[in-house]
Amino acid sequence: MSENNFIKLPRGTFYMGTDDENAPAKEKPRHVVSIDYDIAMSKYLVTVEDYMLFAQATGALVPEEKYEHLGFDVPVRRVRWTDAIAYANWKSEREGKKYRLPTEAEWEYACRAGSKGTFCFGDDEDELEAYAWYAPNAKGHTHNVGTKKPNAWGLYDMHGNIWEWCLDRYAEDYTQTPTDGSAYAVPSDKGRVLRGGSFNADASKCSCSSRINLGSGGKNYFIGFRLVIEL
Repeated sequence: MSENNFIKLPRGTFYMGTDDENAPAKEKPRHVVSIDYDIAMSKYLVTVEDYMLFAQATGALVPEEKYEHLGFDVPVRRVRWTDAIAYANWKSEREGKKYRLPTEAEWEYACRAGSKGTFCFGDDEDELEAYAWYAPNAKGHTHNVGTKKPNAWGLYDMHGNIWEWCLDRYAEDYTQTPTDGSAYAVPSDKGRVLRGGSFNADASKCSCSSRINLGSGGKNYFIGFRLVIEL
C-alpha cells in the first residue's frame, strides 16, 4: 500500500461517543476530543496482498484463508494486535516513515469525517448498505476493499467489512480516557480496542461509536486493521 493511499486528516475537535439513551455504557459519555496534530489515515484496510509482502519479507505467517475464492484484495483477517504492530513496524523501517495503528479517538474522528450522527453519513440506517458490507448484504464473507462508498474524507470501509484494531487498551467507558487524541494506555485485562463492525455484524455494531475488545494475542475471522502515518 503506497503513501498515495493515505489521506491527511484535518486538525479539529469533535464529539466522541454517543448520548443515545439506548446505546451501551461503553460508548459513553459523549465528550469532546481534539486532534491538534497531523496524521494521515489509509483509505483502505490492509489487504491480503499487502500482508503477504510483509510475510514474504519477514517470515511471518499468513493467516490461513481460502484466498483462491476470496481473492487478494479482501482485508487480511485473523491477525493479532501484535501482528498488526509488527506489520506497521516493518513498513516504517522499510519506507522511513512512522506507520502505526490509529488510536481509538483518531479512528472515530476519521470515521465520522465531520458527522455528528450514528454513521458517517447521518442517522438513516437505510443508507448504510451503500457504505458498508455488513450482515444484511455481505453474504457471510469479506469483500474487496474500496467497493462501497467512502465517507466525506475519502476513507473506505469505516463501517463494516472487518473490525479494526486500535492502539488503545480497552476502557469500560470514557470517564478516564484521554481527550487529546492519544491512546488510553492503562493496563487492562480486557485487551485492546476494535472499531467499525464487520461483514457479520448488524447496523448497530457498525456505527461510528460502536466498540468491542479482545486480548492483543487474540485473533478472529472478523478482525483486521488499517494504518495511519504520523506527519
